[in-house]
Amino acid sequence: MTNLSLRKAIAALSAVAATTATLLATSPTTASATPAPHATFARENFDHLPLGPVTAGRGWTTDTSDGTLTVAPSSTGKGRELRIRTEGNGRAFVVFPTPSIPGNSYWARLRLRVAAFPTAPDWAHWTIAEASGADSPTLVRPLGGQYAPTDNGNFWGVGSDLGPTGDWTSWRTSAPAVAGGWQCVEFHLDGADNRVTVYFDGVEQSDLTVDATHHGGAQDSDFVFPTFDELRVGWQLYQGGPSPSSYEMRVDDIALSTGRVGGCGG
Repeated sequence: MTNLSLRKAIAALSAVAATTATLLATSPTTASATPAPHATFARENFDHLPLGPVTAGRGWTTDTSDGTLTVAPSSTGKGRELRIRTEGNGRAFVVFPTPSIPGNSYWARLRLRVAAFPTAPDWAHWTIAEASGADSPTLVRPLGGQYAPTDNGNFWGVGSDLGPTGDWTSWRTSAPAVAGGWQCVEFHLDGADNRVTVYFDGVEQSDLTVDATHHGGAQDSDFVFPTFDELRVGWQLYQGGPSPSSYEMRVDDIALSTGRVGGCGG
């Protein structure tokens, strides 16, 4: 082969290689191998808000009855946090809209510290997070618990109310609610099978998981999510005349996302 013919052959092979590389770089298989990042649709650390009582923030409102929400200096010495205080069986919530969530599924992360849990009346029931939707009366309570006199303590549990499975809190003695310390909490609402999964400080609490057919309510009915459009984060105690007579908690670093936000370790 002459030098000219050799140069032409090399040029042809190079052109084929370049075309193949271009096709590989733009092929659907290659593009789909990289997952799309999740979308965080609400985030609040309270640092941008002025100190004092608060009734609204960036994309959120509040709901209170015998309760107050106050932006306070951080107890860790950096930034600010939200102080929630209620009297008796009052309530105080930050209310986040959660519109048009893909698959009716999302993750939440928050840091919290509860000063004291109820010790009376027996079976006193409290809620820290509640998700709902206008198309169903069902209230999903991924974060809450109950005082169980039989086990002399408060215990975390996922719960629900007003839906076909009734009013229930599936608390577990394996998840004691301890007052006075900060905790990083995550929960996942998975619309695929109406599953609620809870994580404390990055560790999954599998005993607290509920789904459509495994829950704490009427066993002849499935637990079914509403089409979520709102999440409330705060404190509510449902029984009158509790002990103690008032409640205080601190909340910080709230984030809602279509994927796990992280930041809790584990």
